[in-house]
Amino acid sequence: MAEIKFHGKPVHTSGSLPAVGGKVPDFRLTKQDLSEIKPADLAGKKVIFNIFPSIDTGVCATSVRKFNKDAAGLENAIVLCVSSDLPFAAKRFCGAEGIDKVVTASDLRDREFGKRWGLTLVDGPLEGVMSRAVVVADASGKIVYTEQVDDIVHEPNYEKALAAAKSA
Repeated sequence: MAEIKFHGKPVHTSGSLPAVGGKVPDFRLTKQDLSEIKPADLAGKKVIFNIFPSIDTGVCATSVRKFNKDAAGLENAIVLCVSSDLPFAAKRFCGAEGIDKVVTASDLRDREFGKRWGLTLVDGPLEGVMSRAVVVADASGKIVYTEQVDDIVHEPNYEKALAAAKSA
């Protein structure tokens, strides 16, 4: 269990982020078109997992915009933006914003992503959604970088995540 903050007040997650050097935990997510995405679908690609509570908040939307802008410069990589939102919310947002370099995914169907990755908030006003974190995996699925953002209202360190993906 990790203690982070929401507007400066302590909140807790269901566990800890997967460890650097370990393998990407299993997942089953739903894309905007309602198709599934699983680890096998990402085999051979570097992946930046941009994980957040909801695309309908300012900081979450900013992270999607920022990674979309910077994803164009990544070779053999994908940015997977993961939230508890319905795929329709992500589709609406991405369509309105012209977001086309990242893939959005929802834990709509099995609601286990946040639990397996230690990111589900277990208390506080956002209980039940995921905290803000970034996990970077190399093309073999080995985790090379993690960041659990200290306060959900803060942005992740984009530069470090992108540098980890470039050097993986």
